[in-house]
Amino acid sequence: MVALIKPRRLQAGDKVAVVSPSWGGPGAVPHRYAAGKRQIEQLLGLEVVEMPHALAPAEHVAQHPEARAADLMQAFADPEIAGIITSIGGDDSIRLLPHLDLTFIRDNPKAFLGFSDTTALHFACLAAGLSSFYGPSVMAGFAENGGMHRYTLDAVKRALFTAEPIGLIPFNDEGWTAEHIDWSRTDQQARKRALQPPDRPRVLQGRGVVSGRLLGGCAEVIEMVKATAWWPALEAWRGAILFYETSEDAPPPQFIRYWLRNLSAQGILGVLSGILIARADPKGEPDYQTKIEVAVVDSLAEAGLTSLPVLTGLDFGHTQPMLTLPYGANASIDCERGTLTITDAGVI
Repeated sequence: MVALIKPRRLQAGDKVAVVSPSWGGPGAVPHRYAAGKRQIEQLLGLEVVEMPHALAPAEHVAQHPEARAADLMQAFADPEIAGIITSIGGDDSIRLLPHLDLTFIRDNPKAFLGFSDTTALHFACLAAGLSSFYGPSVMAGFAENGGMHRYTLDAVKRALFTAEPIGLIPFNDEGWTAEHIDWSRTDQQARKRALQPPDRPRVLQGRGVVSGRLLGGCAEVIEMVKATAWWPALEAWRGAILFYETSEDAPPPQFIRYWLRNLSAQGILGVLSGILIARADPKGEPDYQTKIEVAVVDSLAEAGLTSLPVLTGLDFGHTQPMLTLPYGANASIDCERGTLTITDAGVI
């Protein structure tokens, strides 16, 4: 892979743009958006600037992908904007594909943060040559019920506010949650969600220490990106560490097998250095995480990759709190210790 451009680090006082490239969540649940905006401004000292359609009614946002793309391009174009944060995910940011100018994005690099459906736009940034960040959105992460998790906040600061290597990913000793709360209920915003006991990441297979550059995202959205102009060539995957997670839709484990068979058929699985599996939203099925892990291991066995290192149970998926992972950053999996270390800085 050609070396990616790293954006300038954020600092207190910077202006950051909010865009809604998928679902128009801010227009549908304004108090939830307001809670996330408040956390960004108070905890990070940033000034939030909403792009023209970021707060538009959800129906309008859904019907106008060109307007969503225009907002994103405006945010990259504005020299006063230091970073861009997505308001929320959704399921159709891939529709922005014909409306984005990747050369312009490369020539105007800045930190771009989001997860879930934003995966498609991270691959757009990747195609443009810019390193972006898989991490919290305004309404999912920053707007966490009862206040933002310390683990999430610390991860954002390490990835976006310091030019030092991110280093060893710490153990999440807060616990985790996938409790579903009705966002439309304003009386629930201040109530903290119940946490499950903390548990450490686990090695499913592999030995020693392996290194590679981070590539990946949400499994369902990766399927939308395959074979488009944003999909990386095989060489971009060579030696990479794939980070892989599922959304709150909780796709059947058999679908994971289908999707990984495609990556195998493309030759991608065979050139990876390792795989990271996120803690999954179980959506009421206690053994869902185990079923996902079995599907991954079985798929790798089919491909003759029984020694490819796989580290699972990391906090970069659709549970909270969550990490912030920089695309293209060098990282290492230590199979003996069950740890992940990001040896690059995310920003300059």
